Amino acid sequence: MSETKIAPTQAQESTVDAPTTGPASTTALATSRIRRVRSGSPLRSAKFVTGLALVLGITLFAVIAPMFAQDPTFTGNESMQPPSAEHWLGTTKLGNDMFSQLATGARGSLLVGVLAGGIAIVLSLIFGVLAGYLAGWREDALALITNVMIVIPGLPLVMVIASFVSNRSWQLVAVILGITSWAGAAYVLRLQARSLRSRDYVYAAKVAGEKSWRTILVELMPNLLPLLTAQFLFAIIFAILNEAGLSYLGLGPNSSITWGTILNDAQSGQALSRGAWWWFIPPGVMIAGLGAGLALINFSIDEVINPKLRNAPQAARSVRKAAKTKGASA
Repeated sequence: MSETKIAPTQAQESTVDAPTTGPASTTALATSRIRRVRSGSPLRSAKFVTGLALVLGITLFAVIAPMFAQDPTFTGNESMQPPSAEHWLGTTKLGNDMFSQLATGARGSLLVGVLAGGIAIVLSLIFGVLAGYLAGWREDALALITNVMIVIPGLPLVMVIASFVSNRSWQLVAVILGITSWAGAAYVLRLQARSLRSRDYVYAAKVAGEKSWRTILVELMPNLLPLLTAQFLFAIIFAILNEAGLSYLGLGPNSSITWGTILNDAQSGQALSRGAWWWFIPPGVMIAGLGAGLALINFSIDEVINPKLRNAPQAARSVRKAAKTKGASA
């Protein structure tokens, strides 16, 4: 009788203990997986944080520094002075304060990049996403224009256009750069939009009688947002670097100050032969820093779009570790 009483008690204890251990281990496993996913997020990687810090730092410098700096066109200072407490980055051949010129040039270069990138991404949406969603002759016509613009070399075309315009503002340079740099992004967006238009939810929206513009905005655009962001950042980098190159050749804005115009003035003023490093090194460092920051952010967004890029370093480390282990065992 005692055995029959003890057996149900043991069975009851086992039924009570089993659920408490099972869900606890499952919850812990799920929590650890969530933590691993969050910690491995590309937008929390060192590349993204470093790039964002560089871009934000240069942007804040461009916004705040001109408010406290000297007039960049003031020529009453002593010329070719090295950095000092009075002039943090020295002066130019004409006596301009280099810190003021660098701050004003940062604002000009950023405005050129953002405006040119905005124009390029709008044209990419028109000739890329719209062509990818539409079918028939409309897609062929838009694709033909895109292919023609891809074949035409952009930078030589910009140089020819700029050489025929005597009074070039930064707005004009930005518009020219934006018009000549959208074709590559449009081609990529057209292929992606063409792939998305065959999805079931797009067909469902068409069957439901949704208008084309609403289908594009609601169904296609959210899926293209990471790719659009990456293309926009690339367009900004392209515009800033091309503007600096054009200005260095004397074909950039001649009525405003950018980093490229500072480099052109340093080249014409023989800063390198005079040892005036403070005239050409700061704008070069700023261009390189902004380009590196935008590129790091772009790489992080690419890892969001393509998870294979995110797992590639870990896979390479695993291969190297396996090869090292195999070599040690041999």
